[in-house]
Amino acid sequence: MSVRKSKANGAAGSARVSRASGAAAARHGPANAPSEDEIFARIYEAVLDHRLQPGTKLKEVALADAFGVNRAVVRKVLARLSYNRLVALRPNRAAVVASPTIDESRDLFAARRVVEAAIVECVARAASREGVKALRAHARQEQDAYARGETRRGLKLSLAFHRELARLAGNGVLAEFLDQLIARTPLVVLAHKSTSGDSACSDDEHAGIVEAIARGDAHAAMTAMTAHLTSLEGQLDLTGKTRAAPDLAAMFAVSEV
Repeated sequence: MSVRKSKANGAAGSARVSRASGAAAARHGPANAPSEDEIFARIYEAVLDHRLQPGTKLKEVALADAFGVNRAVVRKVLARLSYNRLVALRPNRAAVVASPTIDESRDLFAARRVVEAAIVECVARAASREGVKALRAHARQEQDAYARGETRRGLKLSLAFHRELARLAGNGVLAEFLDQLIARTPLVVLAHKSTSGDSACSDDEHAGIVEAIARGDAHAAMTAMTAHLTSLEGQLDLTGKTRAAPDLAAMFAVSEV
């Protein structure tokens, strides 16, 4: 084979590789772009810690630019969020962060009361010394976070406290139900809570639940949990004040490497 022909074949091969790489990039985005699961987790967390308000438009182009991926990836993520009832998909319009109605909000807290009463009943009847110790430590961490003014951390610890109870109950179905309900609770709070402050679980109420569990008093634990969730529901505000839309590009910007 001549040198000229060899160079030509090499150039053609390089061109094919370049085209293939370009096609792959078009399908999946840059090599350093976050995965679909990572994007899902980041938006999910933004809802949980109150950075994304109900009704916020989630435009495919804005999200694709923010994360450095193509729109196909964003569409898959939005579909998953919709399945989890965190996002509402609208034909020929931008998806929006779900905005629970008043009736949906009441139904959610009613469901949480049923599920979490069953959870604490299970925990109170079978909690180990180590389990109670872990719950007390968790409640103290939550209290310390709020005392230091770390509201977002406190909110995450509050949600984690309820999830820890579900784990200790040892009932996978109840834990799955609770996880779905907890994921939607911040949207209810944001849609109907007064703008004067963040809604937060009372560490005193959590401590009361833990002490009832420590005594093995299932009835007291169930009563305390029901009262706790009723108190949270009582903080809802039905005024529906309008809030400024966040900058998606700034919130989810991917650092360039």
